[in-house]
Amino acid sequence: MIYISKFRSNDLNPSRGKQIEFNKGVVESFFNFTNEEHAVEFECHSILDAELKEKIRVEFKLSPARGDYKIYQNRDGSRDLKDFLLDTLHLEIEKNINDYFAIKKQSPIKYILYYIPKDSLFSHFFSIASNDQVLFIPDEKEIETLDDRHQVIYYGAPGTGKSHIVKKQTEGESVVRTTFHPDSDYSTFVGCYKPTNAMLPICNEFGVPMKIGETFLYKEQITYEFVAQSFLNAYIEAWLKYCTVNEEKPKKQYLIIEEINRGNCAQIFGDLFQLLDRNDSGFSDYYIHADRDMQKHLAKAFNGIAMNDSHKNTINEMYHNGERDIVAQVLNGEILLLPNNLYIWATMNTSDQSLFPIDSAFKRRWDWEYRPIVKGRGKDGSELNWRIMADTKEYDWWSFLEKINAIVGTTTNSEDKKLGFFFCKSIDGVISTETFVGKVIFYLWNDVFKNFGFDDPIFKDEDDSTLEFDKFYTTDIYGNTIVRTDKVERFLENLKVKVAGEIITEIEDEDGNTNSTSTRDYTKYSINGVGKYAKNILAAECVKEYIKLNPEMSVEDVLANWKSIGYIVTHFVESKEEHDTRTDNSIRSVEIPCGDTFVYVEKNGYGNNGAVDKLIAAVNQKDWNIKINKVE
Repeated sequence: MIYISKFRSNDLNPSRGKQIEFNKGVVESFFNFTNEEHAVEFECHSILDAELKEKIRVEFKLSPARGDYKIYQNRDGSRDLKDFLLDTLHLEIEKNINDYFAIKKQSPIKYILYYIPKDSLFSHFFSIASNDQVLFIPDEKEIETLDDRHQVIYYGAPGTGKSHIVKKQTEGESVVRTTFHPDSDYSTFVGCYKPTNAMLPICNEFGVPMKIGETFLYKEQITYEFVAQSFLNAYIEAWLKYCTVNEEKPKKQYLIIEEINRGNCAQIFGDLFQLLDRNDSGFSDYYIHADRDMQKHLAKAFNGIAMNDSHKNTINEMYHNGERDIVAQVLNGEILLLPNNLYIWATMNTSDQSLFPIDSAFKRRWDWEYRPIVKGRGKDGSELNWRIMADTKEYDWWSFLEKINAIVGTTTNSEDKKLGFFFCKSIDGVISTETFVGKVIFYLWNDVFKNFGFDDPIFKDEDDSTLEFDKFYTTDIYGNTIVRTDKVERFLENLKVKVAGEIITEIEDEDGNTNSTSTRDYTKYSINGVGKYAKNILAAECVKEYIKLNPEMSVEDVLANWKSIGYIVTHFVESKEEHDTRTDNSIRSVEIPCGDTFVYVEKNGYGNNGAVDKLIAAVNQKDWNIKINKVE
């Protein structure tokens, strides 16, 4: 069977006559590019089936740079492609082949055989899989492939998902992960001698092992041995993967470096810098000699390991025209040489403090991928509508990011200090006031605007004084720190952040200019026909009315009855003990006297997900003599 997997050349230009080889064990097939009308010959060779030597004419359908081809019938016209696939390759075709197939390059360098019906380009496609079945997939987006670049640095503002994208793309792969920091050096990245404990023989003053009878005496002693660190661990594992396969490609090995610019890269990489130059096949252009300690460790790690002759010969041909056994030197530990299945990926947060500069020579040896600030999406691809909890309202997180990043950009003239969507985490789509102040406000006040001053109107308090950082906190009578939610709301209102669920519309004036305006829900509600209450205090007013109607009811019964209507919002109704236990209670709840104590009713969260409607329906269904109505 033919199993189309991955080829080894990046060059798809047909005018250069490149040959692209596939690895399939006993079956070997390849493309020979020619200059004739952008045509190529698809030729299959097999020691098992002479019919696989039959040729199919292949022609570019789209631009050669995109790597798209369409395959017509055999060159001699003896039979069409459908018969060839059915009879020669013995594939089970589950759909009619009405038109033609296409082979398209994907990343990592991979070819997939596509089915293209006449009425819908690329609407269905399939690949020849290892189980020799034709797999149909309804949407090309469902194909997730790995990035095939050997050395990549993902960089951008904090919270742009750099580590997340690396984790997602290396899921299921063999990964060694490390994090650079100011104290990182060559020994902590590569390896060095370290003291360890070992059971060693007890020796006399002449160094002769002692024994009782025929039994030698041992005790645990401190000794020194070479201990490999993240780089050598990944390096050894990559070569071992090469030595455990025959003619097929070895599995990938990833070395992930988090926060690469928080360490001194020149010091950490040392002479490994030379290895980062890769040739067209993904191997190091140049090798380096290992020191004696490292050589002993590598020789021990590779002891008894041999490589398939096919891979060995291919690698040796890359160096000195194959006149020297480079592979043997690698496995003896004499030289260091990065194999093409070792991928070094890194992340870089451009706004971190205490960073080391990366020189241009080091930068040139990496591919760089910028992670822009965009609205976050869930696993299903849907937009994440996160909200910031404030005092009486919830604010749209993405609106906040747009507003604050615009000011950060104009103030600092830099992208480095901006905030990404995942700068902080939410719980069920809500960023608590405590999280917002502790992470976002602290970052803005201490890392962004500290050196630029707080003269912008967004930093004005209600009395026109400066909204200093300490104003976001106060303490209770016990000295516990409490976040001032009213100050958070003040700051968000200064920024003109959109309230969650608020609709922004464009209104055109007489001169044709447009102005943004907002439509907020100002609906009011009455209780038993009295009052005009907003959503945020409606529940508290209902509980007040309930306690007034039931003066003899214990606080335990009041809480039990109100909790029985379900989870309306977070911390909906609480006892004093429940309220005081929480560290994030601040002033988000309304305190209502009940007997000789209090009950607390949440005043946030009713503007989202139909919470107020749930409250009204639940209360009106109860036999509590409480009816809620919308005020017209």
